Amino acid sequence: MKAFLKIIVVVLTFNVTDAQTLKGTIVIDSIYSENLVNDFEEKPTREVAVYLPPNYEQGTKKYPVIYFLHGFYGDHTMLEPMTEILDFAIATKRIRPFILVIPNQKTTYEGSFYSNSGVFGNWEDFTVKDLVAYMDMKYRTLAKKESRGITGHSMGGYGALNIAMKHPDVFNTVYAISPGALAIVREYGPNSDTFKELAEISTYEALEKTYFGKVMVAFGRSWSPNSDNPPFYCDFPFDYEDGALVINQKTLKKWHENMPFYTLENYIDNLKSLKAIKMDWGRNAGERFTQQCKMFSLKLENLGIKHFAEEYIGTHVNNIYTKEGRIPQQVLPFFEYYLEFH
Repeated sequence: MKAFLKIIVVVLTFNVTDAQTLKGTIVIDSIYSENLVNDFEEKPTREVAVYLPPNYEQGTKKYPVIYFLHGFYGDHTMLEPMTEILDFAIATKRIRPFILVIPNQKTTYEGSFYSNSGVFGNWEDFTVKDLVAYMDMKYRTLAKKESRGITGHSMGGYGALNIAMKHPDVFNTVYAISPGALAIVREYGPNSDTFKELAEISTYEALEKTYFGKVMVAFGRSWSPNSDNPPFYCDFPFDYEDGALVINQKTLKKWHENMPFYTLENYIDNLKSLKAIKMDWGRNAGERFTQQCKMFSLKLENLGIKHFAEEYIGTHVNNIYTKEGRIPQQVLPFFEYYLEFH
């Protein structure tokens, strides 16, 4: 009996040690894209951070790919601190080995919102066409929609939902972490001081002092660019003249056409064809996030679109990127269940 227990101890020790030493690797790649060529100094060559699972170099096996879209102010470098939780999720069998990709879509206006701007680059096309094709060409991927998942946090959560519902032939499964920019609510609209403040700003130096002003410029450059309208080269749906609200209806329509809450009816069949949809948000993330996420989920439900929606205890940024957080405990197990690994 003692000998048997010793064997168990040895095996368990080996398994723990093995789990601790098996680590994935990060590759910093880059892609030049004609879709991103522009006249406003946005780089058409973009870095792409790629997580390759443990033992990738020793075999010939192909893997599913999870595309992770970063948030506003973020970029591809966030993969390095994420590697520990990706290794942890594989070692603890929350998910089988996989490839994860984070493209750099930080712009001079902080974030592309993964949208086809035209004037400032077609970032949606870059993501869906160029990035996926490049990954399937260069890496050992399972090159089919059933083995591709898309996710992201905040701006990236918006991008994941927007892209998945437009391109179910490319991405079959989507998980949006605390998505933003789904609808015009709170600080995104005229029921706050955001556009009053923005109406008084005429320089980039002044813009740097206001967070929501920068977000609105990013929205504008993504959805209503105007190369003839300096200094920000975009149009806004709301303005103030002599203290009175002015609604620019053509521009508001453009914003609505790019915010998923207002376009769901156009993509009902696409959404129903997705294998799985999930979104979550922190209870204490601020009302602009909780309100729009609840609105979006409720509309999905009322359109008969099956999905998962979860409010958890947390803010917009905590309880996500730790071993106890959303990514290893919720996001990756979701993809483990719904993606095809062969």
